[in-house]
Amino acid sequence: MRNTNHNHIISRKSPTDWIGQEISPGKIGLINHGGMPKVITRPGRYPGFPFRNWWARSWRGTQGLSDTVVEFLGLTILQVSQNQAAVISDPQNHIFVIKNAGFVALAIEGSYDVLAVVDQTHLPTKVKDHVTGATLGSTYEVRMKSKIRDSSSEYVVALFLDIPANNCAVLQRGDDLELLGAGQHYITNPNVTLRGLYTCGENQIEMPTKDIYTRDQVPVSLTIYLKWQLTSPLMLTTHGYNTPYDALRDKAQSVLTQIVSHLDYSAMVKQRSLGGDHMKAEGDDPSAAFLDALRTQAMDELHQAALEYGIVLKDLAVIDRQFKGDVAHQMEKLTTRALQTQVEAANVDRENSNKVKQEEGALSVARIKAQSRNTQADADAYSAVAAARAAAQALQIQTEAQAEATRLSAKAEADAIRLKALADADVKDRFAQEMQLRRIEVERVRGYGNKTVFVPTAEAGNRAGDAMAFGLAASMGGIQGK
Repeated sequence: MRNTNHNHIISRKSPTDWIGQEISPGKIGLINHGGMPKVITRPGRYPGFPFRNWWARSWRGTQGLSDTVVEFLGLTILQVSQNQAAVISDPQNHIFVIKNAGFVALAIEGSYDVLAVVDQTHLPTKVKDHVTGATLGSTYEVRMKSKIRDSSSEYVVALFLDIPANNCAVLQRGDDLELLGAGQHYITNPNVTLRGLYTCGENQIEMPTKDIYTRDQVPVSLTIYLKWQLTSPLMLTTHGYNTPYDALRDKAQSVLTQIVSHLDYSAMVKQRSLGGDHMKAEGDDPSAAFLDALRTQAMDELHQAALEYGIVLKDLAVIDRQFKGDVAHQMEKLTTRALQTQVEAANVDRENSNKVKQEEGALSVARIKAQSRNTQADADAYSAVAAARAAAQALQIQTEAQAEATRLSAKAEADAIRLKALADADVKDRFAQEMQLRRIEVERVRGYGNKTVFVPTAEAGNRAGDAMAFGLAASMGGIQGK
């Protein structure tokens, strides 16, 4: 700046701490000095006097020292962090990129324009293979406005690429092709163009073919299974193909046409599954010719053709075929009839099976009921026997109890009589004995009534005493009657 007789950019003003414009730490102050920028870097307050310090100068505010982009009166300050990239256009419209660094420039004529700050690991546009759906990478185009008279337009000045692992990109410069590996890249050279993104991993797809005619002119459409791996994207791009599928499609159609055109309709009808090496045909199979041709001729020819395009063919199989025309219509009828027959047979088998299961179920129920009745009868018989045994035991116990009670009662009575006799025998007084005898008579008359006649049954020697006793009793009864 001094060599070109311009003022310096860093201001020499000294800060105070009591009045004026404030600049915090981490900020810079911007001053317009006669159309040229000046920057205050020291924090503090800057008063608006003395007047000579602000002659032809005006305060324009502050900005962060760590801001990504600071643009002020031709002064451009730029800082980008990791994974970031800034696209800048100089006064001559040359494009350059700043990555993980800083940049400061002052344009006396023209300007340095920051067109974009790009996060290289999160580019917005995803690129996918339109055939397999695999993600090939991400891109982002940085555009610059261009104005011609009253119209304006945009054109691409930089292209950013984010290529995942095991993928690659092919670049073209004139007639030369260059392979670009995985990682983050950018292109600013207008002579370099992107031909395409590719994956070097395995891919697989089911591809329908066009109609192919058999030897007896029956149209058939096949669905084939292809599995491949791209090993040399440069060879594929050199032949003008954008995807490996485009290179394999035409060759597969040609090879299958040659094979099917040598086969009869009957051989293909009898063939149910057509496959690669993992599907083996029996020796007496009439379609073995087709399988052999598929495993040998088709696989060999496609493999050789794919090597020319930098592709390794790993598997080939025909997984479906559809016949067309009148033959297809007739075949559909036969197939439908066969399926109906199979369904009817299956229904009959199902009904028979259901009937058998029902009979088996009824038999099982009857068997279970019989077992239940037998069990109930056994239980009832056991209950009756147990009840009879219990009744017999109860009767026996009751009889034994009654006998024991009778024995005890008789014994008690005998003991009482014996004791009473002993007591009567102990009486020695004649009058007491006579009174006891009379009491016995009174008790007997009370017990049998006063009209009862007692017949003597004693011996003749004792009849006199009994006569006296009866006489005394009669006299006593007469006295009481009077």
